[in-house]
Amino acid sequence: MAIRITSDSTCDLGNLAEKYNVGVLPMAVTLDGEVYYDGVSITPQDIFAFVTEKKILPKTSAPSIGDYEEFFKEQLAYGDEIIHFNISSKSSASHNFAKQAAESFNGKVRVIDSMALSTGQGLLVLKAAEMSAAGKSADEIEETINELRLRVNTSFVPDSLDYLYKGGRVSKMTLYGANLLKIHPQIQMEQGQLVPGKKYRGKMTVCIKQYVEDLKNAYPKYDKTRCFVTHSCADEELVALAKAKVKELFAFDEVLETVAGATVTSHCGRNTLGVLFIYEE
Repeated sequence: MAIRITSDSTCDLGNLAEKYNVGVLPMAVTLDGEVYYDGVSITPQDIFAFVTEKKILPKTSAPSIGDYEEFFKEQLAYGDEIIHFNISSKSSASHNFAKQAAESFNGKVRVIDSMALSTGQGLLVLKAAEMSAAGKSADEIEETINELRLRVNTSFVPDSLDYLYKGGRVSKMTLYGANLLKIHPQIQMEQGQLVPGKKYRGKMTVCIKQYVEDLKNAYPKYDKTRCFVTHSCADEELVALAKAKVKELFAFDEVLETVAGATVTSHCGRNTLGVLFIYEE
């Protein structure tokens, strides 16, 4: 049997998970003490409505060790071995919980820290799924992914810093300055850690256009297989502009649009947009 590829729902692959035969474990999101599951019983719109009404962020949580054990047991019905992907270990406890759960399966379950989030993680998941479908071994897949994960551009530009402020990721002074000056900072992953990048100023359409141009300049060599334009229910105009600009400047075989799930949306807010792909050294 083929190697079964699985991931937490933070990969934000949506219907692509089924297409590529990927098993997905939902993350939990809590609103007013009620637990919902990412991609199953809660939508980004539910998040926006909750934050607007309550002025606080939802609580997101990783599956427990027991949840992972149950999930892995179910997924082994589809393969002799599992390679499971988690959001960056610097963003969630999920990776450590999954690793502990994997110890119960006598080496049949391997757990990979994507060192990314959203479709940055998703890019690695799809690469592993393609390798599995091609008959590659677990060793070959794991070795390739551990090398590629250091070359994933995981970045995005938020429309507002409100959610990041509520989550304690930016100061009140930073929020005030961004609102006053219409600043939209690029947020990017470096070694699995979210850090601020270039600061853009003005309308989001102007900022996203410059953001894509900057990505092309920063990464002249890249894996042309695919690129994700991932957003948190962004304006149609903004998404169309981003996709058009990517197609103008890059030569990807496919440019895929996905909407961030409830877990990622809980931390970035509406109208956030990112262009994610694997680059070459």
